[in-house]
Amino acid sequence: MKRTKIIDLLASQPGEALVCAKGWVRTHRGSKSVHFIALNDGSTIKNIQVVADAEKFDEEMLKQITTGACISVEGNLVESVGSGQAVEIQATKIEVLGLCGADYPMQKKGQSFEYMRQHAHMRLRTNTFGAVMRIRHNMAMAIHTYFHEHGFYYFHTPLITASDCEGAGNMFQVTTKNLYDLQKDENGKIIYDDDFFGEQTSLTVSGQLEGELGATALGQIYTFGPTFRAENSNTPRHLAEFWMIEPEMAFYDKTDLMDLEEDFIKYCVRWALEKCGDDLEFLNKMIDKTLIERLQGVLKETFVRLPYTEGIEILQEAIKNGKKFEFPCNWGDDLASEHERYLVEEHFKKPVIMTDYPKEIKAFYMKMNEDGKTMQGTDVLFPAIGEIIGGSVREEDYDKLMAEINRRQMDTSTLWWYLDTRRWGSCPHAGFGLGFERLILFVTGMQNIRDVIPFPRTPKSANF
Repeated sequence: MKRTKIIDLLASQPGEALVCAKGWVRTHRGSKSVHFIALNDGSTIKNIQVVADAEKFDEEMLKQITTGACISVEGNLVESVGSGQAVEIQATKIEVLGLCGADYPMQKKGQSFEYMRQHAHMRLRTNTFGAVMRIRHNMAMAIHTYFHEHGFYYFHTPLITASDCEGAGNMFQVTTKNLYDLQKDENGKIIYDDDFFGEQTSLTVSGQLEGELGATALGQIYTFGPTFRAENSNTPRHLAEFWMIEPEMAFYDKTDLMDLEEDFIKYCVRWALEKCGDDLEFLNKMIDKTLIERLQGVLKETFVRLPYTEGIEILQEAIKNGKKFEFPCNWGDDLASEHERYLVEEHFKKPVIMTDYPKEIKAFYMKMNEDGKTMQGTDVLFPAIGEIIGGSVREEDYDKLMAEINRRQMDTSTLWWYLDTRRWGSCPHAGFGLGFERLILFVTGMQNIRDVIPFPRTPKSANF
């Protein structure tokens, strides 16, 4: 008999026709006369109740229906007499597809998130992680839909690269060389002539530079793919492997860029509220009781547009009035999450787009302001998260870009192709990067970024 998803069964009217549901057992309680089984197949946060007359089923088979077991049920979809659901299945046939013993790590015991990270291959079956992953899917769909509807082209940038977009050097190397027998030159540097690509290559930290090539040919593009940072950061906000959304737009100025950032993020939040209601209600109840209110608040507010210099003045005034921060916040400092959240959550009480950062703390490709000290960066700061988007106007002038590269003493040997875009038909352009997992953190109310990606990659951890 053809299976019907539980989400569709719960939306159906009771009737005489037989239905079939398959899934995993959440709970099973019974007496000598009747058994109640809560069944979930991942299509919704909600379970369907299966009612089984004990006299009609083998007692030993019923004992096999334990938490985590996989079963197939056929029966009549009838009106439920219990509270919490409109319909239930009156079972006529039950088949155990997969047994689950008492050593199943996701027993209903209220395990900690730290515990569940050790069993990431099984945590996906829990209510919390089912909700998070369904929301993650919906946010991916929202991103693709938004950019498609706004005339952007989905542009695939390489995962293996010879250039370092951020210039930080925290990259995972890619090689086919025998690491136990590396040949080096007279200066002690590794010789890559016999390596697969014939030069040193790494996993990408960003698709931005290649994305700029796409924007200067197609007008508007976006990337959406995995990126890699070899930073030894054991924090609730960092991963070694994560997904990035990076739109790049020709003929955009700073105002255009900020308008896009605000419109895009609001679109994603609105999508979640409209299409993920059941999952958000569950997370609002179990994880963060202010979640839905916070999401709705983003849609109501116009984002503050705040120059970095004014932001520093606000923070220093707060310190004078007794506010204590762990990290300093003088002009020229890269703001910490605590500073960003203070501005958003306590001072303005709404999202902030901070602009015009000191050049010393921003990347070489950003457009310099006329003051010669600040660059046209545009970072979106959100409640509970801090920075969720990092963007900028890109420097389109070849001489100015080269001057900044030389000032930083950067090696241009792997960037010749990037510089060519400024030599031939250069145009004003801008773009931003959104860490997908940071967006999921905000939309779900989860507290640790390792809990919004199926299999987190972090220092000393590459399991599953």
